Amino acid sequence: MSNPSPKIAILLIDCPDRKGIVAAIVNFLVARYDINILHADQHQDVELATDAGGFSEAAFRAAFDPIAVDFQMNWRIELAEQQQNVALFVSQYLHCLADLLLRHQTGEFRCNIALIVSNHEAARQLADFHKVPFHLMPVVRDNKQQVESAQLAMLAKHNIDLVVLARYMQILSPKFVDAYPRRIINVHHSFLPAFTGARPYHAAFERGVKLIGATSHYVTETLDEGPIIEQDVTRISQNDQLPSLIQKGRDLERMVLSCAVQWHLDHRILSYANKTVIFA
Repeated sequence: MSNPSPKIAILLIDCPDRKGIVAAIVNFLVARYDINILHADQHQDVELATDAGGFSEAAFRAAFDPIAVDFQMNWRIELAEQQQNVALFVSQYLHCLADLLLRHQTGEFRCNIALIVSNHEAARQLADFHKVPFHLMPVVRDNKQQVESAQLAMLAKHNIDLVVLARYMQILSPKFVDAYPRRIINVHHSFLPAFTGARPYHAAFERGVKLIGATSHYVTETLDEGPIIEQDVTRISQNDQLPSLIQKGRDLERMVLSCAVQWHLDHRILSYANKTVIFA
């Protein structure tokens, strides 16, 4: 009879610097769970494996809490075996949605994409192709609150762990954001200088920008100012016409959003003080 596979967990910690932190953590893990440390990083991210019976998130929390209190730790433990339920929100631009669905289909994302929500019909065919339930929920000025309430109820019904805004062109209310703290990921363009409005690439082209970029971040109540997860840039030359500039921008958006989703699903993001630390 083969032995059961060890449980893999990720322990992420943020706390004031102090002597003895690493020793206290390692001594606790070895003495109580006879763990094998698979990976450790200075900002304290510890990936561990254990064969110990009775290992569970609740039992670990109760046992580790005295150490966490002593060292003033902000911490969490994540079990790698638990697949997260993901909801994708999109409007009319489908490049990020298509990329996420393809990566999931090819096994890059270890999660369950439970549903796709949109305020336009454009994404329905793509959702049907990937066999993901599609929910059309149009938003106008007079029904935004009612639509968000229905969305939150649907997310709760499906036990959604992560919401990804794959170019969803609606501003979420504080109530919505508060329901999923550090569990909503957004992507947007990043220009120097900044261009706002519905046609930022057109404005950037007219100004002759030399550099464009994209940013993925956690959503907070302050628009586009949540903790940054990933960014990337590319240069623009005089040979780039508007279609080329738009294509380069969308490629960047795809890449930074997929990286952010991957790292979140793998529990590689430690967020504190409106910043993030990403563990390789």
